[in-house]
Formats: sequence, structure tokens, C-alpha cells
Amino acid sequence: MITSWPAPAKLNLFLYITGRLINGYHKLQTLFQFLDYGDTLYITPDQSGSVTLITPVKGIANKDNLIIRAAKLLYQTALEQNNLPVNAGAKIAIEKRLPIGGGLGGGSSNAATVLIALNYLWCTGFSFDTLAELGIQLGADVPIFIRGFAAFAQGIGEQLKPVNPTEKWYLVVHPGVNISTSLVFNDPQLKRNSPVRSQEELLAEPFHNDCEAVVRKRFYEVDELISWLLEYSPSRLTGTGACVFAEFNTESAARQVLEITPKCVCGFVARGVNISPLHSTLFRMQAYL
Repeated sequence: MITSWPAPAKLNLFLYITGRLINGYHKLQTLFQFLDYGDTLYITPDQSGSVTLITPVKGIANKDNLIIRAAKLLYQTALEQNNLPVNAGAKIAIEKRLPIGGGLGGGSSNAATVLIALNYLWCTGFSFDTLAELGIQLGADVPIFIRGFAAFAQGIGEQLKPVNPTEKWYLVVHPGVNISTSLVFNDPQLKRNSPVRSQEELLAEPFHNDCEAVVRKRFYEVDELISWLLEYSPSRLTGTGACVFAEFNTESAARQVLEITPKCVCGFVARGVNISPLHSTLFRMQAYL
């Protein structure tokens, strides 16, 4: 039986870099919120003893795809703990909507969806805590998608505290360029000394993204798009980009600006949500047991 699972996008409503660790990871303070928009994974559990991605993602080898890596990590962990059904396997297809290198967390969200979905479908019984520990091995943003709640994050993004920011409407646009996270985080001009502040203080101030200055300097397309959006609403970069977003109080206001967006960019309108659509799907499936 084919099951359908959302892999939602996220926004970094603010992002401050407070230092750099010896291993190259950056210490940060950020505010995550989900969108009711993203990729969709179609998963068919079987008894093949293997996991197959039947819709390869252009530009990413299957062995490097976080979908396959997440499935193999869960499989191996469950096998070692003797709680994997005999010959557990799955076929996975993805309907890809989120741009690669867009700062919306697409790859991390895909990984989290696979971990949660296969944990359910294979009846491996791992807790969210365990799944988050597996997720951090795949990427710093994976745990936020595992946990499934909007959060104030610290550390490298894995220290999460639930919050309830206003669920606004967003116009999210992609300027047509791909931006490597490592390129931004290795830029010598990146600000890395933002002061560590309390959650309450950060939520009370205008939101900002420390990566934005470097990205706007390196990519004129991003700079021009943010400048244009600022004429209509508060707008900024999400993550390390390339996507930028403008916030609105109503869906209609966001769609009005989408209709006049320059033809050279792609965009969509979505609502910010504090509970992940992935968790809503999981809870709905569990209710039918």
C-alpha cells in the first residue's frame, strides 16, 4: 500500500551566528517555523530487504541522497537493536517542489520524513528522541523536522525550545541561483560574533539574518529581489538562501504581490505553521490503528 508523507519547508525567521567551533560548525541562534508547503514522499513498504528511490533527484546521486541515507541509517540501527521486521524494505518516490540550495531545508526535511515514516511503517518503535539523535548524523537541521514544532534553536541548531510565533502568510521566492551553505559559512566576511541573547530579547526585536549581507554581496540576484520585496513588506533571506521571503497578515495580500513578481523568479504563497504537517500526518495515521 502506498502511503503519502509531507516533507514541509521551514523558514529561519531570524538567524544570528554567535561563534565557530573547531570542527567548522557554527554556533547560532535561530527561530524555525514550518510552512504548509513542501515536497511529498510516497512510500510503499515491502519485504524486499532493501530501500529503493524510484524517482532520482536530478543532480544528486542516489547514494548521496538524504532520503536513501536516512533509510539506511534507520535500517542499520534497527537491525543492530533486533527490532527490525524480517526483510523490511520500501520503495520511495518523491514529488519535488522545494528548490535545492534554497535555504528551505528540503533535504533535511526529506530525511526526517523518511525516518519518521519508516519508523512507523516498519514498527521499529524508536522515540522522537532517538530519531533526532539519528537525524543529527545526517544534518544539523534534521532534528527540527523530527521534533515537529516551531522552535528557538541554539548550539548548531540542535538545541530546541518550543515557541509559538505568529502564524503569518509568506510569499517565498527563488531568484534562480543555487547557493551552497558551505560557501556562505566559509566566507571570511561572514559575521560570526553576534552577541548571545535571550529568547525573549530576540523575539522582541526586529528579525535579521546574519548571512544576508554576504549573500547579497555575492549574488546580485538575491540583492535585487530583497530590495524589490521590501517595497511591499518586511523581507529577508531564509537560512543561507537562495530563497527570500516576505511576510503578510493575509493570504490575499501575499498573493497580490506574487502576481506581480518578476518573471525571472519562481515563487509560492504558504502559511507559517507551528506544528509540522509531517506530525499532523503521523498522528492522523496513528489514530486509525
